[in-house]
Amino acid sequence: MQLHCMGLRMNGLVIVRGGGDIASGTIYKLKKCGFSVLILETGNPSAIRRNVAFSEAVYQGSQTIEDMTCYLADSREQAREFLQEGRLTVLVDPFADCLEYFRAAEGPELIAVIDAVLAKKNLGTTMDMAPITIALGPGFNAGKDCDVVIETMRGHQLGRLIHDGYAMANTGIPGNIKGFTSERVIHSPAEGILRNIRSIADTVRKGEDIAYIETPDGNVYVKATLDGLLRGLIRDGFPVTEGFKIADIDPRPDEYENCFTVSDKARCIAGGVLEALLERMNELDISG
Repeated sequence: MQLHCMGLRMNGLVIVRGGGDIASGTIYKLKKCGFSVLILETGNPSAIRRNVAFSEAVYQGSQTIEDMTCYLADSREQAREFLQEGRLTVLVDPFADCLEYFRAAEGPELIAVIDAVLAKKNLGTTMDMAPITIALGPGFNAGKDCDVVIETMRGHQLGRLIHDGYAMANTGIPGNIKGFTSERVIHSPAEGILRNIRSIADTVRKGEDIAYIETPDGNVYVKATLDGLLRGLIRDGFPVTEGFKIADIDPRPDEYENCFTVSDKARCIAGGVLEALLERMNELDISG
């Protein structure tokens, strides 16, 4: 069904590069608002908050977040079929090679590309990819790399639209929760294969083993850095390098449901994306 809002076409195709937890907030909102959404991912996504990342469909075939399910397509043709059926779809295509196909294919018309990889640098998104291009976070120059950049830094500017220039530089310091910042995020102490001991949503104690890294010289154990709720943990068997971000602990053990729902940060950024998309659709008079 085609929906109309102020003359705007709400069934157009939006391609989102990246399906991690922050990207999934945007994906969830756009799909709820009536857009067809195709997610482009790598063949081995490394989301930490896996319960709320549509990228997990690459491993599982499907992924449900709250009341929405995403389905993995094994080809461009199957992705087009899924989109025509109204399904939220993910396709393994890290370099967005499918763009020309979807410009020409029957089905929802491509109106926007959103770079939500959050790599802190531009991995190849350009303004000529679609009529509307939007990027999340640092590494993009609004007006040159894309039409609009969305601020992703926590604080007063979170979710704000940037039409000229860059988002704030990444500080590398996680947001403050109950006085904890850097302690909340755990990085791999060695290179090897991650093996999980604990699971997402478990309550853990500081110093407790939550995982270990298989290395040629033996196992290197990963310990909880504080008491709290294990909110994120990279999937078992993932190859990691030393210093790779692998886990996230929330010092609020009573926030159990947060492990299964889109975060406040992701929803705020999603609101900025939706605003930017509708603003540009009005400017370009993209209507049904």
